[in-house]
Amino acid sequence: METAPKETGALNIEESRHIEDKNTSAKPCIKEKVSGGWGPAFLLLANQGLATLAFFGVGVNLVLFLTRVLGQDNASAANNVSKWTGTVYLCSLLGAFLSDSYWGRFLTCAIFQVIFVLGLVLLSLTSWFILLKPNGCADGKQICVPTTSFGSAIFYLAIYLVAFGYGGHQPTIATLGADQFNESDPKQQKSKSAFFCYFYFALNVGSLFSNTILVYYEDTGKWTLGFWVATGSAVLALIGFLLGAPGYRYIKPCGNPVPRVAQVFVAAVKKWNAKLTEGEALYELEQSAIKGTRKIYHTDQFECLDKAAIITEEDRRGPANPWRLCTISQVEEAKCILRMLPIWLCTIIYSVIFTQMASLFVEQGDVMKTHFGKFHLPAASMSAFDICSVLLCTGIYRQILVPIAGRLSGNPKGLTELQRMGVGLIIGLLAMVAAGVTESQRLKRIVPGQHASTMSIFWQIPQYVLVGASEVFMYVGQLEFFNGQAPDGIKSFGSALCMASISLGNFVSSMLVHIVMDITTEDNKLGWISENLNLGHIDKFYYLIAVLTAIDFVVYLGCAKWYKSISFEEGEEVAAEKEEQQVVNKV
Repeated sequence: METAPKETGALNIEESRHIEDKNTSAKPCIKEKVSGGWGPAFLLLANQGLATLAFFGVGVNLVLFLTRVLGQDNASAANNVSKWTGTVYLCSLLGAFLSDSYWGRFLTCAIFQVIFVLGLVLLSLTSWFILLKPNGCADGKQICVPTTSFGSAIFYLAIYLVAFGYGGHQPTIATLGADQFNESDPKQQKSKSAFFCYFYFALNVGSLFSNTILVYYEDTGKWTLGFWVATGSAVLALIGFLLGAPGYRYIKPCGNPVPRVAQVFVAAVKKWNAKLTEGEALYELEQSAIKGTRKIYHTDQFECLDKAAIITEEDRRGPANPWRLCTISQVEEAKCILRMLPIWLCTIIYSVIFTQMASLFVEQGDVMKTHFGKFHLPAASMSAFDICSVLLCTGIYRQILVPIAGRLSGNPKGLTELQRMGVGLIIGLLAMVAAGVTESQRLKRIVPGQHASTMSIFWQIPQYVLVGASEVFMYVGQLEFFNGQAPDGIKSFGSALCMASISLGNFVSSMLVHIVMDITTEDNKLGWISENLNLGHIDKFYYLIAVLTAIDFVVYLGCAKWYKSISFEEGEEVAAEKEEQQVVNKV
């Protein structure tokens, strides 16, 4: 099908006015100032590291806080952590919506980071004055006084404020960092790709401190100290972010994308019987309907939606109606979202794997040998091996694998984003198998009457290292894929899809635990995830996740093969810049 370069007459005048003023909330996506580059980007990376340190200062040991302080059983604590973590990343969709539609990246980040700090302050005060009685309890030896309903309510309010604040600003800070590089410049395009690697690198550097130093203090009963350190880190992150405001490269919000997408479906339904006659073209404006954004080339997928861009006699006669006639770029924006959804759904099972590190991996490590002489290694600190794996594999990938794969495939990125995500699924599957084997061996080394087996906690290293390696391929690939494949008007939404995958992964994990426990506790059996893990079989639960991942990988291969990448129409200035760059390269 062809697209009309420009329509003349009353239709074009009225339609152009309507789309710009009403359909986009009169908020053109134009750059307020030209700045950016690696200077502001490094400041945002530092913000990410400090904010992550604060977040994981709460999250990494939360399952033990729930069991030791609030007195919850293992299954309930694991489920509550999954729900809380799921809420964290579900809030990313709200933050992305506000960023893309109304507030812009900077204001959205600032507001949600303030909420994040308030939640941490409330959590620290609640732990100090209400929950941890007597002082130093919940160290694995001394039992805390049972918590009152009021204390529990304040605690949950605090951690969900933390979830709301951290989740809301995460996709926006990633997109703001990507905004510091101009995609029309080939060199800056490479820098933007590198930024996502360094973004995930910074995330893991921040969490490394939480997973080693803070975990140790919290595990020995100094929970309040750990929470106050996390609060201080979040305050530093917020101050640094605000101080960098003059140097950021800003892009204004593009208006609410929900009506734009909804109009396509409504218009397509209204014109269900319409057909494009030979010689006619689909409707498009000479300039993008949203100022400052690029038009999208037409694709032949979801052709039923093209009906929304067919110009009928009714459209020519009457005033323009956006619920009857949409531009082809608007139609392609809706198609892009539909194309990304199957890929996104296939990443949810991987997030179930990732979730186990904050729940069952910690509970598994807690019943292994953690004392070596006088030194006690907290089970939650084993996630440091995951972080070190991420840091090491990030360097290996960028410095070794990318050049080699680039020479073999001809792709300067080495592997495509879809290929990287597929590799991440396979490595994640292997991590679950390794966790299952470790647990099977641990159960064989149980000492009757003892809480922990004689098997060293260091046997968990392979499963943590494999999860870390899989993250480099899966989550960095997701960040780059969803941000790059999202239309200009919904870039934060693209970044939020990655975090929403983690969110649903946590909820799916919680649902899976419920289903497994309902089935395996029939006839008064203890179940796979029993209160006493020495009497359970979480190895079978790990193997179940591995099987589900294998099925998911097969489905993912089909979705990846079907997927068509977005293709933007370059403006005259961008085309001229690229042509000039090609001439310079030849010289």
